[in-house]
Amino acid sequence: MNDILEKAKFNAEGLIPAVVQDAHTREILMLAYMNEEALRLTLQRRETYFWSRSRQELWHKGATSGNSQKVVNVHLDCDQDSVLVEVEPRGPACHTGSYSCFQVEPALEGFLNQLYMLIEQRKEQRPEGSYTTYLFDSGLDKILKKVGEEATETVIAAKNPDASRLTAETADLLYHLIVLLVERGVGLEDIVRELKERRQGRGAG
Repeated sequence: MNDILEKAKFNAEGLIPAVVQDAHTREILMLAYMNEEALRLTLQRRETYFWSRSRQELWHKGATSGNSQKVVNVHLDCDQDSVLVEVEPRGPACHTGSYSCFQVEPALEGFLNQLYMLIEQRKEQRPEGSYTTYLFDSGLDKILKKVGEEATETVIAAKNPDASRLTAETADLLYHLIVLLVERGVGLEDIVRELKERRQGRGAG
C-alpha cells in the first residue's frame, strides 16, 4: 500500500482523481479527489478520505452521515495519475441518499445490495412506523415465521397460471429473507461466495 502513495502522480493542484467502486457489485459509486494526506489516510485507516475542492478541506466519508466506506483494495491506473478504490459501502454513497452518485438503474445484484443496506439501517435506527422495524423489534421467531409464510405463499402462487401473483409473492419472500440475513449477520456476499464455490466444485467434478 505504501508503494501506491510513492508512485501516485498528483496534478498541479496536488490532487488525484479517485473512482470509488463497490467491491462486491462492481458498480461505480462516486468520483472524488484525494490529496496526498487523503490518500495516505485512506490507505492507513482502511476508510475513504477525500479533498473537497469547494470547501478546500479534508473530509472523511461518513463522518457526519454515518455512510462510511470500508476500503478493500486500492489500485493505480496504468499512468499512475488516478486511483480506483474498492469499498464495502456502509450506506448510500451519494449525498442525495442514493446508492450511487451516478443515476443509472442498478443491476440486480446492485439493487439487492441497496435493499440489504436499507434494511441494515432500519435495524440500527428503528424508525417508528416502519414494518421492518416491527420485524426486528418482534425478534427472530417472528422473522422466521414470516419467511415460512411467504415461502408457502410463493409455492401456492407457482401452482397457478398468474405470473404476476408469483412475482409479487417472490418479492415478499426475498425481502423477508434479507431481513433474516441481516438479523443473523449474514451478508449477501456470503451467499454469492457459497454459490460460486458450489459452481466451481461441480465444474471440477
